[in-house]
Amino acid sequence: MKKTKTFFGDIRENFPSGLVVFLVALPLCLGIALASGAPPLSGVISGIVGGLVIGAISNSNVSVSGPAAGLTAIVLTAITDLRAFELFLCAGIIAGLIQLVLGFIRAGSISNYFPNNVIEGMLAGIGIIIILKQIPHALGFDKDYEGHESIFDQGLNFNYFTELLGAIQPGAVLVTLASVSILLAWDHVPFLKRMKMLPGALVAVVAGILLNEIFKLSGSSLAIGSEHLVPLPVPKTIEDFKNLITFPDFSGFTNYKVWIAGATIAVVASVETLLCIEASDKLDTQRRTTDTNLELKAQGIGNLVSSFIGGLPMTSVVVRSSANANAGATSKASTMIHGVLLLVCVLTIPFLLNLIPLATLAAVLILVGYKLAKPATFKHFWQLGKFQFIPFVATVVAIVATDLLKGVGIGLAISVFYILQGNMKRAYYLSREKLNDADGITIKLAEEVSFLNKAAIKKTLKNIKGNSTVIIDARGTSYIATDVLEMIQDFANIRAKEEDITVELLGFKTSYRDYEKDEDSHVIITHKRAM
Repeated sequence: MKKTKTFFGDIRENFPSGLVVFLVALPLCLGIALASGAPPLSGVISGIVGGLVIGAISNSNVSVSGPAAGLTAIVLTAITDLRAFELFLCAGIIAGLIQLVLGFIRAGSISNYFPNNVIEGMLAGIGIIIILKQIPHALGFDKDYEGHESIFDQGLNFNYFTELLGAIQPGAVLVTLASVSILLAWDHVPFLKRMKMLPGALVAVVAGILLNEIFKLSGSSLAIGSEHLVPLPVPKTIEDFKNLITFPDFSGFTNYKVWIAGATIAVVASVETLLCIEASDKLDTQRRTTDTNLELKAQGIGNLVSSFIGGLPMTSVVVRSSANANAGATSKASTMIHGVLLLVCVLTIPFLLNLIPLATLAAVLILVGYKLAKPATFKHFWQLGKFQFIPFVATVVAIVATDLLKGVGIGLAISVFYILQGNMKRAYYLSREKLNDADGITIKLAEEVSFLNKAAIKKTLKNIKGNSTVIIDARGTSYIATDVLEMIQDFANIRAKEEDITVELLGFKTSYRDYEKDEDSHVIITHKRAM
C-alpha cells in the first residue's frame, strides 16, 4: 500500500527539484520575453503564474509551465502588428478562454494518439537543440537569447562560427567546466547524490558566482562582464515596483486582429501542452497519468491570470519539465516551489540573481539536454526495428531542422504510414462485464496492436479498481506497438503492485520487431500479483 505523505514532507522532498527548475526557468523567462518584444518582466510573471496557478490546478506531477519559445514568433508578430503590449494582453485572455472551452469539451484526449517513438523523438530533438543552443553561452558568446529553440534561422554559417570563435571568453569557459564538474559529481558520487537538500545545480550556481567574483576582485582578465550575467530588472523605488505590472487595454476586444492572435495562440499552445504532457508522463518514474482535459483547463485559467497582470501566454514546457524530472521531482509541489522562488527572489534579491553567469546555467541545461538525447535512446529504437526507428529519427531531425510542431507532424505522418502499411484490422478485442461489478477482467489482444489502440487500452487500465483480477491475453497477437507494450508493463509492474491488483499476462513474446512474426520468440512467464 502507498505511504501517506505529509504536506511538509512533500515540500521537503521536492524543494531541491523546485530550486533546480527555478534556476533553469529564470533566464529562459527573461530571454523569451526579450525575443517576443515584450517587457522583460512579463516572462517572469508568466513563469510565476505557471508555477503557482497552473501547478495548483493541474494533476501533472512533473510538468512545468511558463512562457514558451514555440510561441515567440506568434507573440512578436502580434505585438508588432498591434503596436501596444497592452492590446496584446487581450489576445492572451481570449486564448485562455478558448483553452477553457477545449478542456470542457474534452479535446485533451487527442494526446492519446501520439505514438511513443514520436514522443521520444520529440524529447531527443529538444535535447539536441538545448545542447547546440547552450554551447555558445557556455563559451561566453551570448549574442543569442536564452530560450531560443530554432537552429538555422540565426545563421549557422561561416561568419557565425568565426564570430563565435573570436568571442570565446576564457573566464566563461572555466566557469562552465567547473559547473559541469560539480554537476557530474552530484550525479555519480554516492555521498553527494544522497544530499537531496543541496542540489548540484545550486552548488554549481554558487560556485560560478564565487569564481567570477574572485576574478573581479583580483582584477583578472578572466572576469565575466555584466552582459554575460542574468539580466533581471532591479526596482529601486515604489514607482519602479508599480511599473512592474502592465494591465490589458480592454479596447483590444473590439479589434479583430486581437481575436485572430488569441485563437492562434490557443491552438498552438494547446497542442504544445498536450505534447509536453505526454512526454512528461514518460519522464515520471512512477508512470502516473495526467488528466489532459484538466490540464487544458489549468492552462486556460493560467493564461487568463497571466494576461490580466501583464504576463506572456504560456504552455507546458519540455525543457523545464525534463529538468524537473531529472532533478527528482515526485509531485507538483516542485513546480509550485519554483513559482514561489521566482516571485520571492524577483521581489527581494534581483541584484543577487544578476550575479549568476549565463555560462553556469548553460552547463545545467547542457546536461539536461544530454539526458534527453543520450545515445542509449537511439540504440533502443534501433533494436526495435525500422518501423520504430525511422519515425523516431525523422522526428528528431525534423524538430532540429524546423520546429517542434512541424517535427512532430512529420514524425506522426511517417508513423501512420507504417501503421497503415502493416494492417488496418481491428487490433484488439475486450471481453469484460461492467468494470464496477466484475470479479475478473479479461483483455484479449488481437493479431495487430498499434498505437491507434493506445487510447482504448489506456482508458480500460485506468478504470480498473484496486484488488481486481486482470488477465491480458496476447496468445493470438503477432505485433504490439512499443508504447502499448510499455504501458501494459508499467501497469503490471508498478500500479498493480501499489493497488493490489492481480495481473496475469498470457502469451507475450520477449520482443515484437516491426510487423514480422518471430517464430523463435519465447513466451513471457505469467506474472501474478499475490493478494
